[in-house]
Amino acid sequence: MTAYLINEIFSQETLKKLFPADRADRFFDALFGDATEGAFDIYLQFKAYNENKLEFEFHLKERPGKCLACHLTYGLPQVFLRHPVINIKGLVQEIDRLLDGKAKCGEWQLGLTHKISRKLHVLPLTVFLDK
Repeated sequence: MTAYLINEIFSQETLKKLFPADRADRFFDALFGDATEGAFDIYLQFKAYNENKLEFEFHLKERPGKCLACHLTYGLPQVFLRHPVINIKGLVQEIDRLLDGKAKCGEWQLGLTHKISRKLHVLPLTVFLDK
């Protein structure tokens, strides 16, 4: 599988379908009982491909009038791993389906939160490909 093909598969349009923008509201509604309590929106981005892994990132972008820097994003990997609205296991199954047999998703791991700026934090998601 070529990097070009991977980039075609994981276009911005496809990523928006895999992880719709309203998922952040559903996550915060489940967590706090009110979607407006959430300090950030969540976007899935495709970062890189090599022969044995796909690298994605969850971008946590501060919402207007909220404070991402004040919000506890460093504990999110453990929350994301278990939360049914985020549903990483289901997300990886959808990624596997999009690969359409050209590669097969195996194990995956969610990394630690990285602060890119006061208004952007990133959680890496690595999907290892079976040979």
